[in-house]
Amino acid sequence: MSDLLSVFLHLLLLFKLVAPVTFRHHRYDDLVRTLYKVQNECPSITRVYSIGRSVEGRHLYVLEFSDHPGIHELLEPEVKYVGNMHGNEALGRELMLQLSEFLCEEFRNRNQRIVRLIQDTRIHILPSMNPDGYEVAAAQGPNKHGYLVGRNNANGVDLNRNFPDLNTYIYYNEKYGGPNHHLPLPDNWKSQVEPETRAVIRWMHSFNFVLSANLHGGAVVANYPYDKSFEHRVRGVRRTANTPTPDDKLFQKLAKVYSYAHGWMYQGWNCGDYFPDGITNGASWYSLSKGMQDFNYLHTNCFEITLELSCDKFPPQEELQREWLGNREALIQFLEQVHQGIKGMVHDENYNNLANAVISVSGINHDVTSGDHGDYFRLLLPGTYTVSAIAPGFDPETVTVTVGPAEPTLVHFHLKRSIPQVSPVRRAPSRRHGVKAKVQPQAARKKGMEMRQLQRGPA
Repeated sequence: MSDLLSVFLHLLLLFKLVAPVTFRHHRYDDLVRTLYKVQNECPSITRVYSIGRSVEGRHLYVLEFSDHPGIHELLEPEVKYVGNMHGNEALGRELMLQLSEFLCEEFRNRNQRIVRLIQDTRIHILPSMNPDGYEVAAAQGPNKHGYLVGRNNANGVDLNRNFPDLNTYIYYNEKYGGPNHHLPLPDNWKSQVEPETRAVIRWMHSFNFVLSANLHGGAVVANYPYDKSFEHRVRGVRRTANTPTPDDKLFQKLAKVYSYAHGWMYQGWNCGDYFPDGITNGASWYSLSKGMQDFNYLHTNCFEITLELSCDKFPPQEELQREWLGNREALIQFLEQVHQGIKGMVHDENYNNLANAVISVSGINHDVTSGDHGDYFRLLLPGTYTVSAIAPGFDPETVTVTVGPAEPTLVHFHLKRSIPQVSPVRRAPSRRHGVKAKVQPQAARKKGMEMRQLQRGPA
């Protein structure tokens, strides 16, 4: 009898260890407990860290998945998911908690697909970018969620209209010439944005993200850049017009991967709207200025799309399990898309890593740069490309590469210096080096100083 009881207790403990996150809405304290619960269950592949605080002081916690948490491994791409940017759009927040628990469980169960994903990818999950707004929305109680209540942060600002506007600069540069990537921020950008936005921008600066998705609600569609229309304003309203990026075909493919892996997004008819294939160019749907999606593409190496995941911004708890089952495969497949195109190292002739080298693809007017460790990642569709690496002080190197439909193609660059090293100027010996210096008369020294001043010109 005691043996049967022991087996029963063992099975009960095992069940508790692998039990999924309860399908319910998680307030801030519950969210934090869930993240640390996952970390405690999978300590070898997870790390919880904060990127900053909200207006009301709540931490913006991120859960990282990697076989070496806290470490960037060379040639291993960085991916991120951001949920709950609008506080009243709650589904993304819950999906991120479910995904976190799922990745942990499946890794422990030795699911080879998940094991490989975590070994080859560094995944960052920010379940809530706007925890203050969420608390306002959640406080309304069940079935009483106003359409806009809790959307903004505690200062009443829409965080998806709060990033520096770089679209205006890229549209100008596309017409008249100028940088096509890593557009600089205005000097006073920190004073123009909210604490949550500032934290996310610094997060982007801290990691060389390659792929990202921002989870929203209110529609069911995969939205890709540009979000801001190129067309001029008419009577204060910006025209709706398809505004593609130089990587338009790639973005369409990324959006379709999610849409067709989703339970019903691909059908197109959802929430009273119709989107062919369940995808849309953001500006052709409605023009959005200062959004996070376009900012990722124009200021960093990251390709981001926006996922609208539910007609109801704050769906009832009884719908959460259905939504998870409808999104689970799509969330995994999207992460796997970071493993396409080309990647490699940029070295000098002595095999030193070169950071900030520019990687250009002929025919695509959008470059990327190598990261702090000298590795780079360039998402590309299958095909043959001419690719160049350029760095100041080095001769550029150009290669032709064929990209397949599966694994990324390794392309390393070894750049040679174009400017020879200048030897240090040899100075005349002085008494400090053991040789007695010649002493000039005071008048001669003064005249020599005046001549040198004239040769140099005015100060």
